[in-house]
Amino acid sequence: MSRFFAERYQQMDAYVPGEQPKDMEYIKLNTNESPYPPAPSVVGAVTAERIELLRLYPDPTCGVLRAKLAGLCGYDAENIFVTNGSDDALNFIFMAYGSKGAIFPDITYGFYKVFAQLNGVFYREIPLREDFTIDPDEYMEQNRLILIANPNAPTGMSMDMGAIEDIIRSNPNSIVAIDEAYVDFGGQSCAPLVAKYDNLLVVRTYSKSRNMAGGRLGYAIGNVKLIQDLEKLKYSTNPYCINRLTMLLAEATVDADQYYLDCCKEVARTRVWTAQALTELGFKVLPSDANFLFAKAAKIGGKELYMALKVRGVLVRHFGNPRIADYVRITVGTAQQMERLLR
Repeated sequence: MSRFFAERYQQMDAYVPGEQPKDMEYIKLNTNESPYPPAPSVVGAVTAERIELLRLYPDPTCGVLRAKLAGLCGYDAENIFVTNGSDDALNFIFMAYGSKGAIFPDITYGFYKVFAQLNGVFYREIPLREDFTIDPDEYMEQNRLILIANPNAPTGMSMDMGAIEDIIRSNPNSIVAIDEAYVDFGGQSCAPLVAKYDNLLVVRTYSKSRNMAGGRLGYAIGNVKLIQDLEKLKYSTNPYCINRLTMLLAEATVDADQYYLDCCKEVARTRVWTAQALTELGFKVLPSDANFLFAKAAKIGGKELYMALKVRGVLVRHFGNPRIADYVRITVGTAQQMERLLR
């Protein structure tokens, strides 16, 4: 780093994205992308006329998209905050509500720690139980920002919605943010609780269940006043953060919602038989409600397995955290891709 780099950022641990090697053709089971394309109607929404409009700024209010998402979620447009990927929403949440500190699990989405460091937020990581579940009691009456991914990553395990509601209720003076990046593959959404609690934000993404990781679109659902807070920050940084084509595709995606729900069901079916096949091969596989499996082999370490699969043209994700070093995270692809993995 240069001698000009701000001192407060010099010790920050940057987030490490899943690798994207180009040296050969891989089966990519390492970044939790969808194996399926967008709906045909979504692809068809991009016309020459729409492309010509790229000379104009996009609608900073994302008015049409917010209205469509609100209808899908059962809320008003004023309850929806649209961002350039859900990571943007999470960053704004740390920025807006982290002044008293933050807590989140020790094994979870790696960006939480990065966002805390980036925004100067003191944070505490709460260890998962030995079985990798979250202990709700550890999050009661904390009076600070709480982040919970549900289902969690990289484990894929879900937390009971009743337990989440207990956490929300016990922290009335602080924000509880539930990251639902993977909820459509088998989890239970906390979105209905937004109408009941003014301290809840539910964060969603188009990257997983809406087959649009390359489009960079995320959103949050929350009380109107919370959305106003987040909008103020967005308008103070990059009000045009959603480009015209992404907004167009996102709107068409809402209209084709059944297609995407069917894709999620297919991923879930593939996940079930893949988990069973891995178990029969001697793997320990954690229960998953996500579009990935977290598994460890009996006879080979996690890093060795990751490297051996990579040589054979299959990418999975390995993490260096000592508690999970024996595991690999395996994105659920098509049936053909999973058969290749198993071979």
